[in-house]
Amino acid sequence: MQHPFLTDSYHIPWASLTPDHIEADITKALELAEQRLDSIRKIDASEVTYENTFGALENAAQELEYGWGRLSHLDSVDDNPEQRAGMNGMLPQVSSFYSQISLDADIWKTLKAFADSPAVKTLSTVKKRFIEETCADFIQAGADLPADKKAEVAEIDAELSQKTKKFSENVLDSTNAWELIIQDESRLTGLPEMAKESARLDALQQGHGSEDDPKYRFTLQHPSMGPAMQYADDDALRKEIWEANGTIGRDGNYDNTELIWEIIELRQRKAEVLGHASFPDLVLQRRMAKNGQAALDFTEDLHGRIKEQFLTDTQELQDYKAEKTGGASAPLEPWDTGYWAEKRRKEQYDFDDEALRPYFPVDQVMAGMFSITSKLFGIHITQVDSVYGKDEEGKVQVWHEDCKFYDVFDAESNELLGSFYADWHPRATKRGGAWMNSLRTGGPVENGTRDPHLGLMIGNMTKPVGDKPALLDHREVETIFHEFGHLLHHLLGDVEVRSLSGTNVPWDFVELPSQIMENFCWDRESLDMFATHYETGETIPEELFQKMVAAKNYMSATGFMRQLSLGKLDLELHQNFKKYKGGDLDVLDREILKGYKTPLATESPTIARRFSHLFSGPVAYASGYYSYKWAEVLDADAFTRFQEEGILNTETGMSFRREILARGNSRPVDESYRAFMSRDPELTPLLERAGLA
Repeated sequence: MQHPFLTDSYHIPWASLTPDHIEADITKALELAEQRLDSIRKIDASEVTYENTFGALENAAQELEYGWGRLSHLDSVDDNPEQRAGMNGMLPQVSSFYSQISLDADIWKTLKAFADSPAVKTLSTVKKRFIEETCADFIQAGADLPADKKAEVAEIDAELSQKTKKFSENVLDSTNAWELIIQDESRLTGLPEMAKESARLDALQQGHGSEDDPKYRFTLQHPSMGPAMQYADDDALRKEIWEANGTIGRDGNYDNTELIWEIIELRQRKAEVLGHASFPDLVLQRRMAKNGQAALDFTEDLHGRIKEQFLTDTQELQDYKAEKTGGASAPLEPWDTGYWAEKRRKEQYDFDDEALRPYFPVDQVMAGMFSITSKLFGIHITQVDSVYGKDEEGKVQVWHEDCKFYDVFDAESNELLGSFYADWHPRATKRGGAWMNSLRTGGPVENGTRDPHLGLMIGNMTKPVGDKPALLDHREVETIFHEFGHLLHHLLGDVEVRSLSGTNVPWDFVELPSQIMENFCWDRESLDMFATHYETGETIPEELFQKMVAAKNYMSATGFMRQLSLGKLDLELHQNFKKYKGGDLDVLDREILKGYKTPLATESPTIARRFSHLFSGPVAYASGYYSYKWAEVLDADAFTRFQEEGILNTETGMSFRREILARGNSRPVDESYRAFMSRDPELTPLLERAGLA
């Protein structure tokens, strides 16, 4: 293929997407897109139609969407120096291209000519909404600004693209820069056997130790450091890992401090040029919250409702440690909180997360999740044979040997609705966290057929250990269900205009489909469809299940408050940038989050320097992290309908598919919510679910 990054092939030839093609392919895509945009510019106002204006605009950058989307994905899962250099080399041109579209006076003139024409009245409701949304996008981006202000916005966008890319690189590189090799096995007392064996095998793989002289390797990837922080009895070991984790994005060549201030200042400048007092006011104007102050008020209202229980959680944990150690009740060290919280939970509920792992082999979790969603949403899912690194007839190429590929069909018509990749285990070339993304948005087409969607879901879950399969903890299971909820939102989109399909909804609504899926990880009926012992095939014993449920809301106010604190930090830094500008990030973190963070004996460095949700893209989740909690209100409330009508009730599931998943942004999302629930959302179910009502 001459331009492999741009191929229209549904099954992407990943092995051909090599760094030597980046410049030529992205340059070609930019040329094609520019030619199409030029055609829109030149249309006479008397000749405008939907097809040659808004319809043409939607498809103008098709090849660039493919090429840059695939490259951005590879940057996230398979980073390497040549690819990174190639991407950074093209980043200014791509950023400039996308920024300039909404600022192009001739394109805007053509679009307005059709938007103001009588022909709009003859269009479908969805196409009318697309016109309204596109015009609002243009205005929000600065289409009506004078030329000098447009140039300033374009310059800001270009700088943001480069600085946020560097932020992400610093987080990945500083995460990979640290490892700890343990030679003395006695330091690992308390660590679950599976975690210890994983550390031993990882050390062997990296050339440390031998079968006769074992060593143990720990990294800052969560499946490695998480169990150590939760279970290891050695205080010094936990402290060393905690201190290392605090260096991510903070020290030496990887310090993100100045980048953070530069990114926030650029966002503030952009907001002001566009006529807004703050960046949150700019980005939230068409989301459910509407403005930054409303999002802050929402956060602070929830804080007020749970702060007493949060303080109780803190005091009870301090008292517990004092009782067990014979010391005074006092704030814990940050490397002690997870360890003592786990010991207290285990004692209070006779429950250990590790006891659940044998029931959550990753392939069985996936298969059971497919069964649940098939029953609910009228689909069926099949795994497709895949191959890594080469072409092989009858198999779909994937980007890594850990990756798998699946097809999703409508159960009634057997029509292919879409396909997706899944890649669950950590590696040094892969950024941390979990996410879903789309690679292709399909949907119904005019001849009555359907273009299938294509997406992916990625995570950094526990790896297989020895001859055992990858056995997940319960939180990792929830994460898989969460990301699959996002993916279903994409794959089950049924909107005639691609730009309004699937997850293209306001960000404080986008987490509803993902978070509602997590509920199925707690119900006995749904759990029994996937939680079976990897050796015996038995379901979770009733006694263990009851302990799991009883411990569900253990220190729930603390977990609840952590999410609120992240949203609060995000909103305060962006809403009140001028107040905080240039300050010491660690001091500001403590000032902003007073009453939101657990008092500790040693102050923790701010999470901001590694907070990729906020700073890994020009917008990303900036001023929008509160949306996780906003959507939790929606998901807890919406799940009450499943509870009332049957957790696996197909009629309820099909209603959710029809009114929420399929609709995307083809109508206002509050209308979609009311169509499913027959009322507006209520807060009480969230507080009740968390045991905080």
